[in-house]
Amino acid sequence: MPRTREELEDIERRILAPYAQFSGDTRGREYPEKPPVWRTHYQRDRDRVIHSRAFRRLEYKTQVFLNGSGDHLRTRLTHTIEVAAVSRNIASALKLNTDLAETIALAHDLGHSPFGHKGETALSRLMKGHGGFEHNQHSLRIVESLEQKYPNFPGLNLTWEVREGLVKHYTPYDHPGRRKGFDAKNSSLEAQIANLADEITYYSHDLDDGMDSGLLSETKLIKNVHIFAQAARLVKKEFGKLPDESRRYFIIRTIIDMQVHDVVDNSERSIIDARVASADDVRRFPKALIQHSQARREVNLELRDYLYKNLYYNPVVHEPNLRAIKMLKELFNYFLKHPNEMGEGSQKRVKKIGRHRAVCDYIAGMTDRYVMIEYQRIFGKTFMQ
Repeated sequence: MPRTREELEDIERRILAPYAQFSGDTRGREYPEKPPVWRTHYQRDRDRVIHSRAFRRLEYKTQVFLNGSGDHLRTRLTHTIEVAAVSRNIASALKLNTDLAETIALAHDLGHSPFGHKGETALSRLMKGHGGFEHNQHSLRIVESLEQKYPNFPGLNLTWEVREGLVKHYTPYDHPGRRKGFDAKNSSLEAQIANLADEITYYSHDLDDGMDSGLLSETKLIKNVHIFAQAARLVKKEFGKLPDESRRYFIIRTIIDMQVHDVVDNSERSIIDARVASADDVRRFPKALIQHSQARREVNLELRDYLYKNLYYNPVVHEPNLRAIKMLKELFNYFLKHPNEMGEGSQKRVKKIGRHRAVCDYIAGMTDRYVMIEYQRIFGKTFMQ
């Protein structure tokens, strides 16, 4: 006989920590549905995210380098998959709900604009006075209303716990807004894990892409970045002399391992000290319990500062992004004046949500390459002109 949802929920209660978020205790969905038969509620949510159009579009959205800059460089989709993997590992080690942590991680960037964080900043400025733009809030809009594939409800109708994780997603890049109904001091531990896994993943893998592109020097990293030098020493001690590609891969893997071990060890102590006995105890606790140690936070700040100075604002990365943002702004203003040239769904939303928000939703959903295609169609100019 197939294993049922009830059996899976029973397994969760037997193997997870008492302060984990159990799928059987979900606060449910906005629109009532029959429960899944052979999946938990969070497994159903995970599958809905993966099958969404917004998830597929992440393949053609910028992580650091503009999409198409190199076949081996990360996109927003590969970054998302890596965040999900790290989230599962941390959640598993802490006896938390891996399905929930993974689902929040997979959904956390669904609302990201074209051209990475610079695109998000541009849309935020263009929407000043019209409700602003934050990609985490836009992720929530996507799963609650913008995806249109189910006959009985708008959006993906995800569980409250997954949507809570999107509302409260926070990294040094992100500044989430408040949302009625999600006003607890904290989110689940699984959502906190997705937050920190995002940070672990983009710092370490941006390092990898920076070296792969030739913009970051391994020699200079060893001299200037403590965590990189520490990982390089460990790799050399264990493996001796390695080919360049293998050495760099193991250095990045070691950095991630050190980050994950630090999060698990430090968070376990924080959870014990907090004496939380349930997922709702976690939500009422005044500070996040999934955290790096103070020492690790300090070396991570050093790494972040180095990446900003030497990668994110390197002219090779920064100048193409500036050209891309100029295109995005011109398209935004064009569609404000010509809303009938947007997609049919966006045109229909103008009366309901206003022209600015409809245009913002339309452009935020575009991939990098579609922005370039539309720009050339409308203005007759290519990206480089």
